Amino acid sequence: EEIQRETAYPDGKVEKVLKNGCHLIFFPNGTWKKVGSDGKTVTITFFNGDVKQIMPDQTVIYYYADAKTTHTTYSDGLEVLQFSNGQIEKHYPDGKKEITFPDQTIKNLFTDGQEESIFPDGTIVRVQRDGSKTIEFNNGQRELHTSHFKRREYPDGTVKTVYLNGQQETKYVSGRIRVKDKDGNIIMDTKL
Repeated sequence: EEIQRETAYPDGKVEKVLKNGCHLIFFPNGTWKKVGSDGKTVTITFFNGDVKQIMPDQTVIYYYADAKTTHTTYSDGLEVLQFSNGQIEKHYPDGKKEITFPDQTIKNLFTDGQEESIFPDGTIVRVQRDGSKTIEFNNGQRELHTSHFKRREYPDGTVKTVYLNGQQETKYVSGRIRVKDKDGNIIMDTKL
C-alpha cells in the first residue's frame, strides 16, 4: 500500500498512514500495530510472535505463538480456546465449560459441580457432586456407581448389583433373585 504520511516520534515509535486509511505503528521493541481504515479493526503483532486482533464487534482473538493456542473472547462473554493438539475449550459466561478433546470426546463441566462426558461411541458418563456416576452405554445398558454399590441395568430389565462388601445380587425380569457372596458362592436363589 502507498504511504500517505510517515511520522517518527522521539521514543522511537514510527507511524505510517496509508492512502487506504490504515495506520501502521511500529515500536522499537519489534511490536507493531495495524489499525484498519474503519478505525475499529486492530491487529497487534508482538515481538514474540503473539498476535492480538480486535474486531469491529469487540471480539478479541489472541494467538499465543509459543503454545500455538488461540484464545477468542466474544462480546457476549463466551471464551473459546483452541489448542495445537486439536482440543477446544468453551468457557461460557455462566461458568459452564465444554471441552472437546482431539478424539472428539466432549466433556461438560457445570457450575453446580456436575460433569458429563460424551464419548465418540455414544457412551455418556454423568458424575454428580456427591461423586456418584451414571454410565449410559450405546448398547442400552446403564450403570450406576455410588460409594455403596455398583449397579448394572440391562435392556431386558435384569439388574445386577455389586455391594461394597463384594456381595452380588441379580434381579431378573421373571422375578428371580440370585445372591452371591464375595467369593461367588450362591447364598440365595429364588428360581421361579
